[in-house]
Amino acid sequence: MLEMRPGCECCDRDLPADQEGAYICSFECTWCRDCAEGRLRGRCPNCGGTLSPRPTRAQAKWAGAPPSTVRVFKPEKCGAPAF
Repeated sequence: MLEMRPGCECCDRDLPADQEGAYICSFECTWCRDCAEGRLRGRCPNCGGTLSPRPTRAQAKWAGAPPSTVRVFKPEKCGAPAF
């Protein structure tokens, strides 16, 4: 099950689990569309993996499968992808 992190690791923009606009790599590093497509050019600066749109999770499912509340904020990683 996806962790569904609540914010962008670059700019700390809120990324609600029930809304589109989040991008993830295979390790679930999470980015907003602007950072993923702009600064990062479609590559995760942590692992070098491809960034893909994260699916949404309906609020009706949050009781049994809540999205994460843990924010990861690493603006120092958001220059160019390391790979």
